[in-house]
Amino acid sequence: MKFITLLCVTLCLLAIAENVWSHGVLGRIGSGKGVLVEAEYDDGEPMTYASIEIFDSEENLPFQSGRTDRNGRFLFYPDKMGDWKVVVTDGMGHRLALKTNIDKILLNLKKTNEQQAKGINESSLARYERALMGISIIFGISGIFFWWRGRKVYRRNKEENQIEAQGME
Repeated sequence: MKFITLLCVTLCLLAIAENVWSHGVLGRIGSGKGVLVEAEYDDGEPMTYASIEIFDSEENLPFQSGRTDRNGRFLFYPDKMGDWKVVVTDGMGHRLALKTNIDKILLNLKKTNEQQAKGINESSLARYERALMGISIIFGISGIFFWWRGRKVYRRNKEENQIEAQGME
């Protein structure tokens, strides 16, 4: 019986060991929108996989760089308000340079993200809370097991006492 108990406890500890000893990393894929850049040639064909650089008006180094998708679109999320410059080049001599003030766009993005955050109910437990919950589950299962075992022993002892009482009469 001790072997079964030890086996159950060991298996339960191994089941939660991955969460207890691992590094804490969180991630999220959401529907938060950013600033969309669309680049196309004058005949309406998208600038597919064109090189793009996003500049803050106060910086010489690009804030972000990458490539447009197959539809000529690129999405970025600026970290501050103000004037921004976008430069798109296709490597064949075509260059598109756009400047814009994104204050209104950022305000709308923040409002949208706040509304989405209010609608999302994420239940993320801290690492110690998960460990405590795992230990509580182990103790709960062990408690039920020992209660069941004790109940059987109690019934057996009660029946033996009744048989002994009847034998003494």
